[in-house]
Amino acid sequence: MNEVAVVGFTQAPNVRRTEGTTNGVEMLVPILAEAFEQTGLSKEDIGFWCSGSSDYLAGRAFSFISAVDAIGAFPPIHESHVEMDAAWALYEAWLKIRTGEVDTALIYGFGKSSAGQLRRVLSLQLDPYLVAPLWPDSISIAGIQARLGIDRGLWSEKEMAEIAARSRADAIGNPAAQISGRVEPGDLLDAPMFADPLRAHDIAPITDGAAVLVLASADRARELTDHPAIITGLEHRVDSPVLGARDLTGSPSAEAAGRAARADGVELAELHAPFTHQEIILRTALGLGDDVVINPSGGPLTGNPMFSAGLARIGEAANRILRGEAGKVLAHATSGPALQQNLVAVLEGRD
Repeated sequence: MNEVAVVGFTQAPNVRRTEGTTNGVEMLVPILAEAFEQTGLSKEDIGFWCSGSSDYLAGRAFSFISAVDAIGAFPPIHESHVEMDAAWALYEAWLKIRTGEVDTALIYGFGKSSAGQLRRVLSLQLDPYLVAPLWPDSISIAGIQARLGIDRGLWSEKEMAEIAARSRADAIGNPAAQISGRVEPGDLLDAPMFADPLRAHDIAPITDGAAVLVLASADRARELTDHPAIITGLEHRVDSPVLGARDLTGSPSAEAAGRAARADGVELAELHAPFTHQEIILRTALGLGDDVVINPSGGPLTGNPMFSAGLARIGEAANRILRGEAGKVLAHATSGPALQQNLVAVLEGRD
């Protein structure tokens, strides 16, 4: 089967609120143009298009069809969509190239969290009989998860604050970041609780944003970039959606996905951890040692656009190879409550 490589990645600035429609067109048009300029491709060169978004979040049916306006009605395209983070759209496009159906693909994801009540919308993904009627939001569930880990001695509020401080410092200079700057962990611990034991710095900000990533077969990729990021492993696994049926302080699905994707020996990892304590869970599940650089872009704690943050983790990791800065990297995306679903990609550079 064909090897597949990332050859381009762009993303919109992560911001609290954007004006205009809920279908992401205003965010997508400029970054699509940037992706074409970056790779030297045109719309006619793309064999397959796939997007990730949510009609629930947009508050309208078939919002992804409206987003196709960003591409243009002509020429006709071969297009698909997933109702989740665009990292899973990448999985679909990866399969198209692996099987030889196409040799190029463009993946885009977009989410406009400011269009509705995000915490209420995310409750709709929970068990509709026993949990969703209680309207627990993602932050409350993450708070339960964080408390379980603290009570078991698996992490502390100080360790969580250190992750937040490091993420903000690493985001300095990243034009896509919503939050950046240097801050001392001790100062963060003086802040009031938001959802005990979580403080504001423990929680990824509500963000509008979008991302675009371009894939190509390995042979075609070498025509488009000097340092293609070859996807050598790509796996996703799912844990039970029943919160009481699994140990929330671990992530068996992330561990299984990392093992299947052969995640050993990576130099850096971009982890889609929307809460500080979830980075600790993922580092343990994926076996990432202290020598692995975590979220050098700042990660989702500095900008977490719904339905494109996972794709952005893959793009940010791939960029390190595209720029010749790393040889083997890992990217992770999650979906569902408390790290229920996890996708792991391993990318390598080859001379």
